[in-house]
Amino acid sequence: MTPPKTPKDTLRPEILEFTPYSPGLSIDEIKERFKLPGVIKLASNENPLGASPLVQRVLARRAETAFRYPQSGNPKLVAAIAAHHGVPASCVVPGNGSDEIIDLLLRVKARPGLDNVVAFDPCFSIYRLQAKLCGVELRQTRLGPDFSFPFQALLDLCDDNTALVFVTNPDNPSGHAVRAAELTYLAKALPPRALLVVDEAYVEFAQPEEEYSVMSRLGSLPNVVVLRTFSKLYGLAGLRLGFGVMPEWLADLLLRVRLPFSVNLLAEAAGIAALEDLHFRQATLETVRVGRDWLTSELTRLGCVVAPSQANFLLFTPPAPAKAVFEALLSKGVIIRPLASYGLPDSLRVSIGSEPENKAFIKAFEEALAPGEAGASGA
Repeated sequence: MTPPKTPKDTLRPEILEFTPYSPGLSIDEIKERFKLPGVIKLASNENPLGASPLVQRVLARRAETAFRYPQSGNPKLVAAIAAHHGVPASCVVPGNGSDEIIDLLLRVKARPGLDNVVAFDPCFSIYRLQAKLCGVELRQTRLGPDFSFPFQALLDLCDDNTALVFVTNPDNPSGHAVRAAELTYLAKALPPRALLVVDEAYVEFAQPEEEYSVMSRLGSLPNVVVLRTFSKLYGLAGLRLGFGVMPEWLADLLLRVRLPFSVNLLAEAAGIAALEDLHFRQATLETVRVGRDWLTSELTRLGCVVAPSQANFLLFTPPAPAKAVFEALLSKGVIIRPLASYGLPDSLRVSIGSEPENKAFIKAFEEALAPGEAGASGA
């Protein structure tokens, strides 16, 4: 006799096999594990200077309004983003982090069971997770051995049912970036139904930014979407704020189906203030670019192979087993990112911190490489 079905038996098979997003370790978690008074976190590519003083003042003033709903569609924020980037306001879609825009693009553009999306491997795991949740096939091709983008291999995966092609530029976790002209070529070579989604979460750290970003070219690229975030350069990771710039027809559709009030009142106010604080923006860029050069030099001196980066982090292969180095650093109160989940078990990623954080990381790293600490003696 067939046993009776339960509500669990009606779940979509994708859910039963789902693996959640794996965030980096938290400061409190490591403090408790190793009984440490202080911990440095250089694992999540957060702003080394924190949040802008102007943003902090605005949040303090606006805290008393937290019981109110934000204005539908966040028009003041949209206007500020459009003015800052020189794009039409009708093409801007704000979201609860750029993650929400990725999810909306998949839900709106890709037909479950029919369409496919294409990306490099490794890539930002949200592309893979949300594609699976939406029942859409994800096709991937490996990055080059030097983390370069093999665009022809990407194009070879596309067909008439390709809905979206994701490219992160600069890439995560390598920091590799290509000029906007190459992405323009890719966009023009895609099948007619496909949209190119360029995730520019880190592009402000590239030098010079205008040569790497496709934002200024969108007027002549009707099949391109640009994603940006306030989590990195602007230090608003905890408030969850991002946006997409896209063709007007697509923006209209995303705004129709976006959950109401997904961008909260305080995030909206913080985003507007962050765009106004040009001094903080420049200080962040200088801190990251100087720190990136210094850390590249120091890690190289210590025997690491460091991938060239245009982002606010560095991927490197240490001269000792990566897992052992990672664990040794944790015991010293320094959190960086292991990359086994990206298919790179021999490599690690470190965010660019403030000058004191960078120096503390290098000191701890030198200690971690000492014989017996991280297998540096050949054990």
